[in-house]
Amino acid sequence: MPYGAPGLATPIASTQVLYRTTDQQDRPAVTVATVLRPLVPGPTRMISFHTAYDGLGPDCNPSWTLTGRGTSETAVIEQGLITGYLAAGYTVVVPDYEGEQSEWTIGRQSGYAALDGIRAAQSFLSLPPSTPVGMIGYSGGSVPTQWGAEVAPTYAPELALVGAAAGGLPVNLAHNLPYVSGSAGWAGVMPAVVVAYQRTYGFDTDAFLSEEGRTVTAQVQDRCIAGFAASYPGLTDAAMVRPPYRSLLDVPAVVAAVGDNVMGTAGTPRIPMFLAVGDIDGTGDSVMITADVRDLAGEYCDRGVPVVYHQYDGASHTDAFPRFEADAALFLADRFAGTPTATTCA
Repeated sequence: MPYGAPGLATPIASTQVLYRTTDQQDRPAVTVATVLRPLVPGPTRMISFHTAYDGLGPDCNPSWTLTGRGTSETAVIEQGLITGYLAAGYTVVVPDYEGEQSEWTIGRQSGYAALDGIRAAQSFLSLPPSTPVGMIGYSGGSVPTQWGAEVAPTYAPELALVGAAAGGLPVNLAHNLPYVSGSAGWAGVMPAVVVAYQRTYGFDTDAFLSEEGRTVTAQVQDRCIAGFAASYPGLTDAAMVRPPYRSLLDVPAVVAAVGDNVMGTAGTPRIPMFLAVGDIDGTGDSVMITADVRDLAGEYCDRGVPVVYHQYDGASHTDAFPRFEADAALFLADRFAGTPTATTCA
């Protein structure tokens, strides 16, 4: 496939691979990964780059946007980061980790898709499992990164993972949903999460959504995050449900789905972790909860995981993004070099 941004062709060619993976219910599934090789050959070091495509429709998928047909500003920026890794000599694999149905924020499934994407890329390129691999992702891309690190010891123990860098993590949506409820920039996350959960868990949304809730969830069915996050300023989760429910977290099916996707519950990473988040208001970065990410880092430390934690005080979710990417690139470069991890656990 071609590789380029809108209106900008490149000499780099990509290959898309269709591969078997596993869904949230441990059933066989398939998805696609884009495999990119550097123009200058050298010792193979692989980056599994998890874009924040945060989508509910196929136009959001990196397998589409990386061919030059995407219009999202975030997709273009992340493609620039991917190109930087290629220029530095890394082989890069970019999975469509949400799967065929665009099931956004779903934890184990995203982690499985990331790990199986690495396996698929290695198979396609005839690389041994001993090939060193680093994983990276911000915001939505933190989901396959963090969950992939947690499930790897049991799901893909043969992979030679050297480290994982995850920033702006949605650790527990039971905390994120009330935080964004009524906000100007992120309230649209709520109907999008309902759509993703309905696709994954198959519950009946008509049993609890209000007329407004049904309207907004219908409107976001195939949108990317830029088309829904800030499109419903002031929307509250109370307005999305009908009596006797007072909020989305009053609905047992939603509570169960949230509980199935709390980070830190699937296993213990066996690799160094870099976790980072902004803090603009003493609670979070406007969408992610700072204390949740800090506590996850502390929990990993208590389990013996080498953790580097960065908190970007005064930074919003958007502002923290470039700072994370710069710090994460250095963190991963040190892991590939075999440098001891200077943890912040103390």
